[in-house]
Amino acid sequence: MHNLELKVPPPVVALLIAAAMWGYSLLVQPAAPLTTLQTAIAIAIACAGIGIDIAGAVAFRRARTTINPLKPKATSSLVTNGVYRFTRNPMYVGMAVVLFAWAIWLASFPALLGVPAFVFYITRFQIAPEERALADIFGDAFAVYRSRVRRWL
Repeated sequence: MHNLELKVPPPVVALLIAAAMWGYSLLVQPAAPLTTLQTAIAIAIACAGIGIDIAGAVAFRRARTTINPLKPKATSSLVTNGVYRFTRNPMYVGMAVVLFAWAIWLASFPALLGVPAFVFYITRFQIAPEERALADIFGDAFAVYRSRVRRWL
């Protein structure tokens, strides 16, 4: 199982799950025309997710630390400000929110299963190894941050 740790970039995981959600929604139920309300809600939620993603990336850039999720040991600073005051993983939260918006867009209740699938995969194969690396690099500072701020929300 460790073979998958830090191997697949999280945006690729999100895209694969989004494709699976779409395919599954086509198999389970025929596509229904989108309502204006459904479209507006899906777009608003997707924009919120993208905004959370961008806020996380901007905080990393300002701290001049790596944004590469496959190389957490290259991290040069522990980012705890901005959106990182509310979640330790805003970029992954943003992706999960976008997947939720996608399920709304698809008008498929079963497609909602893609969101917890993403959360499970990212937690197990991305976040857990990242947090081990951060604990090694930042020690007590990361332990204090981890005790203060939730992993997701």
